[in-house]
Amino acid sequence: MTVRLLVKVVPGASRDAIAGWLGEALKVRVSAPPEKGKANKAVQQVIARALGLPSRDISVVAGQTNPRKTVEISGMDEAEVFKQLDRPG
Repeated sequence: MTVRLLVKVVPGASRDAIAGWLGEALKVRVSAPPEKGKANKAVQQVIARALGLPSRDISVVAGQTNPRKTVEISGMDEAEVFKQLDRPG
């Protein structure tokens, strides 16, 4: 069971946090810079922490060098992911 999420990443932020929904995309702020995969790793950790999953269950599958990414989440169904992330419905 995997879920794919569109994510808009804001690297270099003052702190790591989920900023809410921008239409279909989840906005995630990370303090890591957008270099050598640091921001991608931080995004995985922020989403994993919000969902109560290990970060190995979250992976960036598209948009590695782009602020708009596709993230794949394993081990949780779509309804539970959206509920945990407070997606309006």
